[in-house]
Amino acid sequence: MTDQPTPETLILASSSPRRKMLMRQAGLACRIVHPPIPEPDIIDERLTPAGQAEALAYFKASAVRGRHAGGLILGADTVVSIGPEILGKASGPEQAAAMLARLSGTRHEVITGVALLGPGHWRMIASETTRVTMRTITPAELDGYVKSDEWRGKAGAYAIQETGDRFVVKVDGSFSNVVGLPMELVARMLAAFDGRGRPQAGGV
Repeated sequence: MTDQPTPETLILASSSPRRKMLMRQAGLACRIVHPPIPEPDIIDERLTPAGQAEALAYFKASAVRGRHAGGLILGADTVVSIGPEILGKASGPEQAAAMLARLSGTRHEVITGVALLGPGHWRMIASETTRVTMRTITPAELDGYVKSDEWRGKAGAYAIQETGDRFVVKVDGSFSNVVGLPMELVARMLAAFDGRGRPQAGGV
């Protein structure tokens, strides 16, 4: 990989090992570049959950773009919502416990915003929503899960790809979206880019 990426070079603007894994499993070679500045907890409280996820995804991709202006940059951010209430990443064990207690026994939405930035001013921003039904979590289960530290760095304080899947009884929509990156949407967005900074006809 050269220091000056070509438009065909795909850069994943993420510190998430789960997104890196999903890209690798999909056979999408990419360069991992960690956003140089911390993401804000919230962009604008007036935004819908999908709008919030999309804004945070664009923030991550834009933070990387300055040093890699010739590349194709992919940024993503996942939030969990119950109606208008947005749950991001827990800051500590107490907040993680509160989030899990809030999600226990609910049907909630996992939303991932995806931003794809190309050379010049080309950009495409979209989001994917998956509905997740979670059974009631017992106090002992909640305490044990929080102590396991699996909640760290996960939206809504749980990871479906790890032991958190035992709380989930139904997933309506993209499973990879709940893991952290909706690969079906990513594939459509990449297909909409022709490698020269222009969208293909039809979009996503």
